[in-house]
Amino acid sequence: MGHGHHIEIKQETFVVPAKGKQFAMILMILGLILAGIGIANIDRNAGAHDEHTKVEAKSHDSHEAATAHNEHVEHAVAAESHEADAHAEHANVPNEKFGPRMEYHPIEHPWQTKIWANLLIAGYFFLMVSLCALFWIAIQYAANAGWSAAVKRIPEAMFTFVPVAFGVLLISVIIAKNDLYHWAHYEHLHLKVGDAGYDKILDGKSGFLNSTLFFVLPIVLVTIWYILGRRLRSLSLQEDSAAKGDTTFFKKSIRTSAILAVIFGFTISFMAWFFIMSIDAHWYSTIFGVYNFITHWVTAITIIALLTAYLKKLGYLNIVSDEHIHDLGKFMFAFTIFWAYIWLSQYLLIWYAQIPEEMYYYQIRFEEYKANFLGNLVMNFCLPFALLLMRSAKRNRWVLGIIGTIMILGHYHDVWFMVMPGVFGPGMQIGVLEVGVFMFFAGLFLIWTLTALTKRGLIPVNHPYIEESAHHDVGV
Repeated sequence: MGHGHHIEIKQETFVVPAKGKQFAMILMILGLILAGIGIANIDRNAGAHDEHTKVEAKSHDSHEAATAHNEHVEHAVAAESHEADAHAEHANVPNEKFGPRMEYHPIEHPWQTKIWANLLIAGYFFLMVSLCALFWIAIQYAANAGWSAAVKRIPEAMFTFVPVAFGVLLISVIIAKNDLYHWAHYEHLHLKVGDAGYDKILDGKSGFLNSTLFFVLPIVLVTIWYILGRRLRSLSLQEDSAAKGDTTFFKKSIRTSAILAVIFGFTISFMAWFFIMSIDAHWYSTIFGVYNFITHWVTAITIIALLTAYLKKLGYLNIVSDEHIHDLGKFMFAFTIFWAYIWLSQYLLIWYAQIPEEMYYYQIRFEEYKANFLGNLVMNFCLPFALLLMRSAKRNRWVLGIIGTIMILGHYHDVWFMVMPGVFGPGMQIGVLEVGVFMFFAGLFLIWTLTALTKRGLIPVNHPYIEESAHHDVGV
């Protein structure tokens, strides 16, 4: 239960322990080694054999262009056609044996594309997790929450990784945009109605899906979020130096958080639409933005919980009790269920409607990546749901650590699963390159966050609700 005695609230200064640095460095070094092995083992002869296997593949009309499809298995619009053109050996052609289905073939790319695709996944994943940590802070202020004041410095530190992750993401898409995104290569063809290879769907989306907006809008949005996040972090620091009982900085933080929450809530989906959903440019889902948000939101909460438990183990955060750990565990449990709800909602709507341009997204993932499809559900819902049901599990730091690790790996796999089938078609699996890239960025994110925690006190001693947080009691 809650504290039944007086708790002294005093500032704590964090110093990254030697073992923490070593663990992060080992992750990064092993990650680089594994990534290097993965790169060395990429088949350099697996690139496109000739021009007709790439996006600029020409077909005689828009109907045949849909069935020819290129590297992104997206031309399900012509699913009723049975005749493959001269390039059928590399095409994704319809198969009418069971409804308007597609027949998939591996898609050839330059060998470097696999590297850039993995950097896209890592950059996007850690960017969204860092941004969700910022959103967590804003929500706590906007909701006037008191319990979370004791752990607020952790998401503040996680947020500082935004520039690094966004830089990696931009580098990957700048260098490999035409190989990762079918629409980007098609854009350069400047085809008109009646031209061979003209694509009605891509042309109809060109007002939104174009290179200018693709780069400008995300840069503008991330800049706005980052400026607001820096302001919140600055106000938090200034509050530490304020007089006891001075709520000036707290009120400014609430106003800033309200602005951030509204802007973030209405614009975060653009990141998913541009960087992930547009990989399958003919496909669309009205809840894809929400799905992307929730997979990173539950990951951010999980990392906050794990870092809180880690700092407690080191002897820091003395005002944090099992009650706080319990609440973080409940959030992990609750949003795991919400992730499953959105996952199932998106799947059932598309399964029930059987609209060809929607179906193929799940068809390739279920038929060609069945183990990944089912594994995604097990790691992100079945295991966390079953293991977090118990009250004791939510309060046990070791159990949370094991479950949290599974959840982080599961949601990283979720992003991988959104990207790889759309870029390469069937046949891709997680290998040493994928493991190495994840380990490197996980280690970098960890040491970056721990270092950020040393820049200021761990306890927001002048936060108006710090006393409430110190005496937090979940009541059960």
